[in-house]
Amino acid sequence: MSQLKDHQVIVLIGMPGSGKSTIGPLLAKTSLRDFIDTDLLIQARHNRSLQDIVDQEGYQVLRQIEEDVLVDADFENRVIATGGSVVYSDAGMKRLASLGPIVHLDVSLAGLLKRIHNYESRGIARRPGQSLESLYEERQALYRRYADITIDCNNSTPEECVDSIIASLRR
Repeated sequence: MSQLKDHQVIVLIGMPGSGKSTIGPLLAKTSLRDFIDTDLLIQARHNRSLQDIVDQEGYQVLRQIEEDVLVDADFENRVIATGGSVVYSDAGMKRLASLGPIVHLDVSLAGLLKRIHNYESRGIARRPGQSLESLYEERQALYRRYADITIDCNNSTPEECVDSIIASLRR
């Protein structure tokens, strides 16, 4: 783990259903860090669900709230699982990039279609009526733009993904 100490923060980005909330705690435990999920920070700060924010105020408000959380929160010595829409915020991504490596958990569209069964009610910051397919295409370019490391999570267990992340960080 000594080589990983160079990275005080490890940031996980990816589509909803990519495994950030599952892999994050495992990575935190393995790398001797705390875990934080920015979606949970948003919900705690606003005392309501992400879906409620989207339904009442719109997806753009949720994206702004997410940016505010990213700019304000203390993330020292943590693994951070971000919301899937984090990549729409240049200010938020610059902040995260200043803290440590950004790891994209990459899952194919076919894989996401198998994993996500509550797309309409999951609290995803997307345009009204936007399909998962359209959202996936839109975000993939942004994930690639900001990622320092991309981990293929299609046919791997969460533990195998953690091993791949650690191996990549040691390089």
